[in-house]
Amino acid sequence: MSATFRKAAKAGQREHRERGQLGSRRRLGLLEKKKDYKLRANDYHKKQDVLRALRKKALDKNPDEFYFKMTRVKLEDGVHVIKQPKEEVTPEQMKVMKTQDLKYVEMKRVAEAKKIERLKSELHLLDAEGKQPNKHTFFLDTKKEVKEFDVASHLNTVPELIDRVYNRPTIDTLQKEAVKGATNSAYLKKLAKKRSSQYNLLKQRIEREKQLFVIAQKIQTRKDLLDKTHKVKVKKETANGPAVYKFRFQRKR
Repeated sequence: MSATFRKAAKAGQREHRERGQLGSRRRLGLLEKKKDYKLRANDYHKKQDVLRALRKKALDKNPDEFYFKMTRVKLEDGVHVIKQPKEEVTPEQMKVMKTQDLKYVEMKRVAEAKKIERLKSELHLLDAEGKQPNKHTFFLDTKKEVKEFDVASHLNTVPELIDRVYNRPTIDTLQKEAVKGATNSAYLKKLAKKRSSQYNLLKQRIEREKQLFVIAQKIQTRKDLLDKTHKVKVKKETANGPAVYKFRFQRKR
């Protein structure tokens, strides 16, 4: 029984229970519907067509037929394995290939860096998580002035706006100007959600730019290893950095 028919049969069992049939036929089980029979028949004929085509292909095959793939295939544990020809690449050609790879990776990294700068200019990194708080130093003459110093009065603003690094209007501005911008709580939540998604996108692009930089360094290291000069490995390659080699000093002509 095919998987399609089993699925159709399970789905149609509830309908079969509601379908009436003769009492004398009840011993034969549920009465199959025509749509279930069609699914089963179509699946059966499809398999028969495949078997018929394979049988015809096997009968029509020429035992003396030759094709060039036969010269590169050998039998290992009953499985045909294709021997891949060894590529003949000179060191100069390999250098050119590595240079092309390095240029492509650098191009992608520069594109990511430009996108990061554009996102930073749009977001201004306002109130970003992990951002170091800004420092504003006030110079006073005496300790008494330091003790009596009030930041809000000095900046001519309300105490609730002191911690802001942007959009910190003065008291005179608040008295003269009306409140501008969105005031609806639902719209503010929507803006906050959109802003959070933009920060997540910026974080992903920064991580991608770092990965591309590491890849470029690894390609450059492999390219430098093609030179036939004495070198000593100082540090192993890691996921976040390339291997470090120390080359013998050689004076260039």
